[in-house]
Amino acid sequence: MQQLRHKQPTATRREFLAGAAIFALATGLPVPAMAAAPSPRIALLLKTVAQIVIPRSDTPGAGDVGVGAFLSLAFAHGMEGAQGYDLWLDQELNRRAGRDFLALPPAQRVKILGQLDAEAFPAGPPPAVPSPWVAIKALILTGYYTSEAGASKELQYNLIPGRWDADIPLKPGARAYSSDWTAVEFG
Repeated sequence: MQQLRHKQPTATRREFLAGAAIFALATGLPVPAMAAAPSPRIALLLKTVAQIVIPRSDTPGAGDVGVGAFLSLAFAHGMEGAQGYDLWLDQELNRRAGRDFLALPPAQRVKILGQLDAEAFPAGPPPAVPSPWVAIKALILTGYYTSEAGASKELQYNLIPGRWDADIPLKPGARAYSSDWTAVEFG
């Protein structure tokens, strides 16, 4: 008797998400993973912006360690009150560029993001209504310094610093210290 061979069913990511959406609609269950999946353009934008904020040096940059993916999850879940800020960032950078921000040469991207940063963090008193960029930049820093490279290669961790020194002499190439995570809110 001849055995029948059955081909294992395979599904692409797109087919799986479409199936999950149909299942969610039929059962009334939410599908949070779908909200966290940015378009390829937004994913590239978030990675690019993160890399500009913390560029590659002798350690990986923020875009290199996946901060763009962290940002898309943070925006989807409203961390720092930043729900939907990915779309705001895309529109704002395109407006400032006068065209597609991602189509600009790297030097122009840095200049435009620098102008946005200077407006959000002025030398004098902060604006009465903070720019969404303040929350976005905070999330970039959180994503980077909680990554393996940011926490272990960029920072030094000193669990018991011994004593408080107001002025610690630093030598060239010294890294910043981090032993306080009380400011990070989880949940």
